[in-house]
Amino acid sequence: QVQLVESGGGSVQAGGSLRLSCAASGYTYRPNCMGWFRQTPGKEREGVAGLCSDRDTVYANSVKGRFTVSKDSARDNVYLQMNNLKPEDTATYYCAANRWGLQQLWRGDDNYWGQGTQVTVSS
Repeated sequence: QVQLVESGGGSVQAGGSLRLSCAASGYTYRPNCMGWFRQTPGKEREGVAGLCSDRDTVYANSVKGRFTVSKDSARDNVYLQMNNLKPEDTATYYCAANRWGLQQLWRGDDNYWGQGTQVTVSS
């Protein structure tokens, strides 16, 4: 049973920074790609950032230049450094892992999901 455990959420003022962490365990097939999604009430879950073992990355346009995704392959951990946070970044952030590729991760095909961590940015 794959487990993804997130940490690092919280409350911050606009312009501040947070770093999310996610640790993966319990998998049979090592995930090739890991990343982050977010969701607010009444809206669909959206991709934020993703990273694969071959170093391919993808970012949502709304976070480019402010967020950085990184991966510790030795520990199968993925991180999301979030700088210059804005109130519109407020959401529940979910860690995701996919054994196939970046497109599959971004589409949510056969993703494993964490339980989510809340990020709140006040103006």
